[in-house]
Amino acid sequence: MDATNDMWLNDLTRKREKGPTLHKESYSEFSDATKAVHAGQYNDPNTGALGTPIYQCSTFYLNEASYKAIEEGRGRDEMIYSRYGNPSQWSVQEKLSSLEKAESSIVFSSGMAAISSTLLAMLDKGSHVVSSRDIYGGTYNFLYEDLYRYGMSVTFTSPTNIKDIEAAIQENTKILYFEALTNPLLKITPIKDLVALGRKYNLRVIIDNTFLTPYNVKPIDLGVDLVVNSATKYLNGHSDLIGGTVSGSRKLIDCIWPQMLKNGGSMDPHACFLLERSLKTFALRMRTHNANALKLANYFEAHEKIKRVYYPGIQSHPQHDLAKSQMNGKYSGMVSFEIEGGDKNAHKLLSYLKLPKEATSLGGVESLISLPYNTSQASLTKEQQKNIGINEGLIRLSVGIEDIEDLISDFEQAITNVFKKELVC
Repeated sequence: MDATNDMWLNDLTRKREKGPTLHKESYSEFSDATKAVHAGQYNDPNTGALGTPIYQCSTFYLNEASYKAIEEGRGRDEMIYSRYGNPSQWSVQEKLSSLEKAESSIVFSSGMAAISSTLLAMLDKGSHVVSSRDIYGGTYNFLYEDLYRYGMSVTFTSPTNIKDIEAAIQENTKILYFEALTNPLLKITPIKDLVALGRKYNLRVIIDNTFLTPYNVKPIDLGVDLVVNSATKYLNGHSDLIGGTVSGSRKLIDCIWPQMLKNGGSMDPHACFLLERSLKTFALRMRTHNANALKLANYFEAHEKIKRVYYPGIQSHPQHDLAKSQMNGKYSGMVSFEIEGGDKNAHKLLSYLKLPKEATSLGGVESLISLPYNTSQASLTKEQQKNIGINEGLIRLSVGIEDIEDLISDFEQAITNVFKKELVC
């Protein structure tokens, strides 16, 4: 670069601001519980309404500021059209950024909209991705079935073995894409090691943090470039909306925003309102999810009819030491376990339970229970399921915020009923 160009760069004064934001208050010095309540909330100055209204509109009046922003390529920083940005979106995005410790965030109409838009924005023709064999089925399908249509490729490897991940890196690799805690076997990705690998090879590191959320671990604090979440799960926590999020530096989020516009996956104002409202109890809910899951995991671990328990917070988990250091004693609200008698008894157990609801998804205030082989990993072949460790009798439990004694009592009666005939014989 010549001296003239150096001078031109030095004269540039414009810089990226955090946000976009409706106000300048910062809650960075406060805890997650306080951020969840106050960050991003927009109190209407005209009516004095306490709490962010629903801006149920498709378009906004254009003015001099709007035209200037469009001319300068800053359309994301002005209210122009609701697919581009809306006060309801800005409010919840600011709250998410505060919780993630990120400069900027975008909310999407679904978790898959967030994942696909983020990956397509960060890749170009000929790019290669290294990912995990254990990722969510929808993500696996997108990477395996769709990337080649764009002239891209993917290699699936272990989410826990850094040597295997490094061996999968190619000259055209651009992204390391992993889940902080895998579904359904709760394997832990060593995020610091992954980030070090990313820096060594100049790769972007993207983490899906749906199972842990920023309450249990903040990947951006660990050096990750971008964090995606299915907001359908813990972030919303009430099983009443579909959504996705991505958080990171303002520069990278600005790169993803145009891809979101082209894909059309922006979150509508009413869903934004529900998500922002639900996030106010986020820290309270996560404390209870975590505490209940740990107690249930210990209960299952001690039960003679349960063959194996998968939970990072118990000693038998092969990565328990990593869990302690990376999650700081907060191990998630998910528990998986294998029951004696295989899938037949697993189905029986679900039929006897009164409190956990047999349904897909997770992260709601109610406990949800399912069998991964015919739900979250149903798109995988039996051989693929076996290769990643999905054995006969595997059950995935999203532990809700019910009274823990009620949950344990319900599982006790259900397990007893499953094996009742066997005991009588």
